Amino acid sequence: MKPPYDITSNILKEITSISEKIGAINANYLNKPSPKLRKENRIKTIHSSLKIEGNTLTEEQITALLENKRIIGPKKDVKEVLNAIEIYEHLENYKPSNEKSFLECHKHLMNNLIEDAGKYRRQGVGIMKGSQVEHFAPPYENVPYLMKDLFNYLKTSKEIELIKSCVFHYEMEFIHPFLDGNGRMGRLWQTLILIEKYPIFEYIPFETLISKDQEKYYKALSDSDKSGNSTAFIDYMLGVINKSLDELLDFNNRTFHEKERLEYFISLNKREFTRKDYMEVFKDISGATASRDLKKGVELKLFKKIGEKNKTRYSI
Repeated sequence: MKPPYDITSNILKEITSISEKIGAINANYLNKPSPKLRKENRIKTIHSSLKIEGNTLTEEQITALLENKRIIGPKKDVKEVLNAIEIYEHLENYKPSNEKSFLECHKHLMNNLIEDAGKYRRQGVGIMKGSQVEHFAPPYENVPYLMKDLFNYLKTSKEIELIKSCVFHYEMEFIHPFLDGNGRMGRLWQTLILIEKYPIFEYIPFETLISKDQEKYYKALSDSDKSGNSTAFIDYMLGVINKSLDELLDFNNRTFHEKERLEYFISLNKREFTRKDYMEVFKDISGATASRDLKKGVELKLFKKIGEKNKTRYSI
């Protein structure tokens, strides 16, 4: 059965806005972020997603672990981060519409954190908010069938990935298939579903916006629970995705230093280019600044200059 939800006018507005921004990102070559931006965003993703679950490590500590350095911190928190680093560095190993891959991912994400990593729960669970039970998850006997239906929806639905990813995230949280790790799996799997259609989502840490205002995240889940469909959660998550794309576009408009501009431009893999091409990426710099940058790039042997005056071009 198709999970219940409605496509509202606001959801359509968010989808249109997101689609326009993805187009702008592709047009400006931002779909191939610099190595520095990729690393920063991966750290933010891991930090934010685990912070929502109570992990206490800072971005600086996660950076150190990513660079294979030792840190002082709670053993469980360190293990959570190391597991997440391993997953996010090998996202290509997981297939978003494959249930077996989903279970394998949970096994690695929760390795040495819970006994039944990679296995659906075998007991009833309730989600607590303070001293009150906020949500009773479906009986554990139903979990395999409910998850099978959810993956069938992913495989067979003609719905766009932006909607399917939100629906999967909400429905998985509602089913609560694991004893622990449901939240981080829901956010990770939404990312994987989006990456399959839009590769840029590998580098967009929308979890950062969720962690800044977790109450809105939990309210969207709760509102969907009360209404019996995922409409409220779809609306919320599309808003989060939209704002995350704004931040990436704003990053492109920020003030870069000469070395950062050159490093970023080279990462875009344009084999041959002109000064005009360079200025298309960095719209806020003058022609004189572009010329100085390109001269410095030639001196550093980052690329070579071909031709003179109006026929000048550069080859990486």
